[in-house]
Amino acid sequence: MTESEHRTVLLRGGEVHSPADPFATAMVVERGHVAWVGSEGAADAFASGVDEVIDLEGALVTPAFTDAHVHTTATGLALTGLDLSAARTLGEALALVRAHSAAHPGDRVLLGHGWDAARWPERRPPSRAELDEAAGGRPLYLPRVDVHSAVVTSALLDLVPGVTGLVGYQPDAPLTAAAHHAVRAAAHGAVTPGQRAAAQRAALRHAASLGIGTVHECAGPEISDEEDFTSLLRLAGDAGEPGPRVVGYWAEPVAGEKDARRIRELGAVGAAGDLFVDGSLGSHTACLHQPYADADHTGTAHLDAAAVAAHVTACTEAGLQAGFHAIGDAAVGAVVAGVRAAAGTLGLARVRAARHRVEHAEMLTPETIAAFAELGLTASVQPAFDAAWGGDDGMYAQRLGVERARTLNPYAAMLRAGVPLAFGSDSPVTPLDPWGTVRAAAFHRTPEHRVSVRAAFTAHTRGGWRATGRDDAGTLVPGAPADYAVWRTGELVVQAPDDRVARWSTDPRSGTPGLPDLTPGAALPVCLRTVVFGQTVFVRPNE
Repeated sequence: MTESEHRTVLLRGGEVHSPADPFATAMVVERGHVAWVGSEGAADAFASGVDEVIDLEGALVTPAFTDAHVHTTATGLALTGLDLSAARTLGEALALVRAHSAAHPGDRVLLGHGWDAARWPERRPPSRAELDEAAGGRPLYLPRVDVHSAVVTSALLDLVPGVTGLVGYQPDAPLTAAAHHAVRAAAHGAVTPGQRAAAQRAALRHAASLGIGTVHECAGPEISDEEDFTSLLRLAGDAGEPGPRVVGYWAEPVAGEKDARRIRELGAVGAAGDLFVDGSLGSHTACLHQPYADADHTGTAHLDAAAVAAHVTACTEAGLQAGFHAIGDAAVGAVVAGVRAAAGTLGLARVRAARHRVEHAEMLTPETIAAFAELGLTASVQPAFDAAWGGDDGMYAQRLGVERARTLNPYAAMLRAGVPLAFGSDSPVTPLDPWGTVRAAAFHRTPEHRVSVRAAFTAHTRGGWRATGRDDAGTLVPGAPADYAVWRTGELVVQAPDDRVARWSTDPRSGTPGLPDLTPGAALPVCLRTVVFGQTVFVRPNE
């Protein structure tokens, strides 16, 4: 324990969001845990016996957020490198590539992120010739915003012998599948250890500045590499590098105890995260029962129900959490069938107790929602996907047609069925933005899928802890880890899709603690301080 974890701190004069006391204004932290939560009057009794008193000056204290799906190094590279997410046209994107190439003459490979041709008037990705010209003939790797396909320059292809013979290679279209994985490995292999460490620090510092106390790193051999994963865990565990805690998942199939042991030796808590059952909707690689509305195929299947069952069975027997990336309805169906088969072999209780998880889980039906609840599957979901691509004129509707698109990301139905939800960003696919994520779930583009702000907030705090098997964290109650954030915000309110619920919840008799007003257009809270296990990891300058 560091010295700061031994310090006893009293926070007072604000609003403390705690189920232990809905009207709490003060909190005591001792030895890295919440020791007491209560009223201002009672705080006087503690004031003389603590090492530090922090006057909140009316600020709000909440549990720190957990982002349940992050790619940390890629997030840092996007923060410090070429970000095309703001490009409004193909021409703007190419101009950004030219400027980045000129500004980084020493980089062996140029890395970018975030283009989305669906938002450009040209409605097409850059051609290889256009990229070759913009990059000045240098190696360049540019994944699409969903990171399931990429456009690259000829010079990068030259670094990958045999790439033209791999599945997913196309002469002048985005690369997918094995071809994409090969060029991604070559591009990331050119990142120096120094660049990688700088990117990881940038990502973790940015997360801390947003009130994020924990990130779930979703790594694996098809996404990054073992050195990237283990170096991140070492950095996060360094006492000299205070920052968010990192929970690591490694997405590699497990066939038995030997594989499970290797997952643990890497430092991972589970063989989960982006173990791909399919791809993404934006890249036409999510696996569907019916063809895409704008393509004459049903996407790509990487794992079938038998492979899912084998992985879940081996992980459960080894006491390891399993998990999968599944977006399309056929992929989600394969996961459900596989987990159900494992439950038939091992018993439902053992499978439920392992808390296996599914990332994204976008195209669900009433039947698969019920199966998630029955099998104890946590849905690790990203509400910002709906904000970015939902609605009747969004990318989902382009890919699936309006009627199918309206069924996506049914958070309200999942909560009603008892499916555990954990919210995240899939950063850098969508940015780290916890309050924006809560807002996206509460104001879903499809009204029947909306949930209350309180339920969304819980999914982004306690939900992330529960997804790792911890039920004793993510709330500010005595005994819980002191992971919290301090916010400057306006009046606290209770927001729910059903106005009757909202009216009752604002009645003092309901004892419902308020949260910031997240109405679209309203300013989001500003993080003033982030604390992880009693240790301050971020303080806003000049506060």
